[in-house]
Amino acid sequence: MTDLAASTRTQSSDHAHGIPFREALIVWLRVAILSFGGPAGQIAVMHRIIVEEKNWISEGRFLHALNYCMLLPGPEAQQLATYIGWLLHRTAGGLVAGGLFILPGIIAIMALSYIYAAFGNVGFVEALFFGLKAAVLAIVIEAVARVGKRALRNRIMIGIAALAFVAIFFFAVPFPAIVIAAGLIGFAGARLGRPEFAGVAHGGGKEAAVVDSMLGDTVPDHIRPNVARTLRVSAVWLALWLIPVATLMIALGPGNVFSQIAIFFSKMAMVTFGGAYAVLAYVAQQAADHYHWVQPREMLDGLGMAETTPGPLIMVVQFVGFMAAFRDAGGLSPMLAATLGGLLATWVTFVPCFLWIFAGAPYIETLRGNRALAGALSAITAAVVGIILNLSIWFALHTMFRQTFEVRGFGFAFDAPVLASVDIPALVLSIAAATAIFRFKLGMLTVLAASCMAGVLLRLTGLI
Repeated sequence: MTDLAASTRTQSSDHAHGIPFREALIVWLRVAILSFGGPAGQIAVMHRIIVEEKNWISEGRFLHALNYCMLLPGPEAQQLATYIGWLLHRTAGGLVAGGLFILPGIIAIMALSYIYAAFGNVGFVEALFFGLKAAVLAIVIEAVARVGKRALRNRIMIGIAALAFVAIFFFAVPFPAIVIAAGLIGFAGARLGRPEFAGVAHGGGKEAAVVDSMLGDTVPDHIRPNVARTLRVSAVWLALWLIPVATLMIALGPGNVFSQIAIFFSKMAMVTFGGAYAVLAYVAQQAADHYHWVQPREMLDGLGMAETTPGPLIMVVQFVGFMAAFRDAGGLSPMLAATLGGLLATWVTFVPCFLWIFAGAPYIETLRGNRALAGALSAITAAVVGIILNLSIWFALHTMFRQTFEVRGFGFAFDAPVLASVDIPALVLSIAAATAIFRFKLGMLTVLAASCMAGVLLRLTGLI
């Protein structure tokens, strides 16, 4: 944590970097408030403000940082903010950028979770979330199309996406195995010089960015890889992450809901590669099907909350932890237990994100321009398209059908809908939301608001 002290000592001289710390704090708060629309929208906001408007870092350095964050488990947009904040103002900058990025979401999701737990089964609130679920399904499908358009540039990438979908949907192959396999394929393909694995081309930005000019003269100490510093940083963040988990396990036992929340979301922080939508597929299936903390439709409600509030989509973990502890409060009041459960899930989800950046970023900075890394990223991005497609089908099954059944045989197992249980209002509303997004190019918040209003109208007319 010596970087934090160094950053604090040198804030007054940050004009040498061209970026006063106070100005950066205001900009990161602005980014946080505007961080709607999932990872694609959040990354676009950061790019517009940090690269195009402020010209703090160049297009190439922004994309290099993004590539690293996409290879990490967890929410890439929050990690990207932390990385850029670290580049600008050392550890203090990373803490401010990454912390502010999630703070509005923590507050908003907690408030909505209180309302949901208290009034979620009341007609008006239930109707609002009915509309949200239909819009969320359309948004996830649009994410498949958006990411696929960028990632599936040739037949090999299409094949990787298809294999990833088949592996996860029909054979339940773990996410890490799919991501690692795709990365190895991309790495090997790039090393062999196959053009299919070349990095995605992007438009150029301003070259004379502040940080790049600074690094062109001298490399600051916090940018240089240092094994001793890496060990110190890792020890601090591992302690912040794992000591609370171990304490809960020892004090309450492994069967307690707080211990289960701590263990599950800590595991999620290590194994959920491929961005927010891939993470959500894993969380949804485990929370609903294995732990039974939430029902599938409640998971969609939680995702609707995350879609309509600033911050990472993975903030839905706070809702899941909230509901899990609310329903298994032990000797605590349900709302107090729920608050602690939601904050615990958030803590063990995001503390590792700071560890990955502060420990790994100096080494990643030395890999700029590495073709093999770009090839691995291209293949992983293609695999993520298949993973997101799996998520969209899972959402569709639980949004438009009231019942599903499991199909098994020859080593595969997957859920199929009971066609007679189709939910006609949900189907119509989902089609309308998809039409608004794909045909009329309406914004996400507009579609979500209209879907909520439609849900209320359907309730008032007695159709749901």
